[in-house]
Amino acid sequence: MLICVFTGFSSGLPLYVLIQLVPAWLRVKGVALEYIGLFSLLGLPYAWKFLWAPLLDRYALGRGDWGRRRSWMLLTQVVLLVTVALLGMISPEYSLHSIAILCFAVAFFSATQDIALDAYRRELLPDHELGLGNAIHVNLYRISSLVPGSLALLLADAASWQMAFVVTAAFMLLGIVTTCLIREAVAAPVQQQTLQSAVIDPFRQLLQQHGVTHVLFMLAFLFCYKLGDSMATALATPFYVDMGYTLMDIGLVAKHAALWPSMVGAIVGGLWMLRLGINRALWVFGAVQLVSILGYAILAEAGAPNRWLLAAVISVEYLGVGLGTAAFTAWIARSTDVRFAATQIALFTAVTAIPRTVANASTGYLVEWMGWTPFFLLCTVLAVPGMVLLLKVAPWTASGPSMSRQ
Repeated sequence: MLICVFTGFSSGLPLYVLIQLVPAWLRVKGVALEYIGLFSLLGLPYAWKFLWAPLLDRYALGRGDWGRRRSWMLLTQVVLLVTVALLGMISPEYSLHSIAILCFAVAFFSATQDIALDAYRRELLPDHELGLGNAIHVNLYRISSLVPGSLALLLADAASWQMAFVVTAAFMLLGIVTTCLIREAVAAPVQQQTLQSAVIDPFRQLLQQHGVTHVLFMLAFLFCYKLGDSMATALATPFYVDMGYTLMDIGLVAKHAALWPSMVGAIVGGLWMLRLGINRALWVFGAVQLVSILGYAILAEAGAPNRWLLAAVISVEYLGVGLGTAAFTAWIARSTDVRFAATQIALFTAVTAIPRTVANASTGYLVEWMGWTPFFLLCTVLAVPGMVLLLKVAPWTASGPSMSRQ
């Protein structure tokens, strides 16, 4: 469980650099919303990581005693430390292309780190500890947002953006030290003998277990379930800036109002699932997640900045996010096979990342065209298809397949 604490923090930090710190930095520096929205496309590695996940199932880097998982974890964490620090040394006014290249590098190595960390956690934890281990991982994943989403903004306001990025990058040392101290998972399955088997077998097993038609429904559900919520929060920090909130307001109020309710939602959701079951939890928590998006429309219509309203709207939204994530991650875990952990988990989580990358790239244009309030109403409508797909992938009256380690 302690390993899950530090791997969760290391996994979340670079993502929040891309979706919280970089958009705030660019907006404060005067970059147009259209370009900030297009920066979401630089997160495409999160959506395509299943393509190179078989390499992590098949090969280890460096000396053999580092193992398949730890060797990839160490490489990605060191590169992330360097690239995040370099971001603050470039000025958006003069070299937006260089910033885009570095952001793409952060996304690529962050996605690769996630492949290794997710597979390591799946191999490390026995079935009865998967729920607790994943809950800890998700909560520390969210806690890591305090660094780029709160501490870094306060540092930028009080000192400089360069210091904000360097200090944020230094927190990757927690992951590097953890990787050096832990050992390869004892329960890790036998390494795939050939690259071909590492590529083909995970997908073959998935199709044999669920069938082609049901797999397509599963993939559609993975894309749609958090689509509206993801789009609504894609430009959250620029939205707060446009509404007149200061960096101090965002750092002290907005980020904490998002973090702690989402953690409470994840914990309460995990406990509530013991009574509801995963399928019914997806229905109940998904409904809360959908309705809570409307809070942003209320905030957009409020006019003058109001810290209490800001805190209330964000708290309700992220309580829904936490509840939905608890059920969503449990459903993903239930659908994977530990023998092909890296590739199957990478495939499922990659599909969930598509809204955050491809769909979110249009958000800047949509806001400029529609305005903030109609945009948030549209996000609410886009959350409906994910709920409808529950009829196929998680019917209210069915319990679903059990998790397998075979």
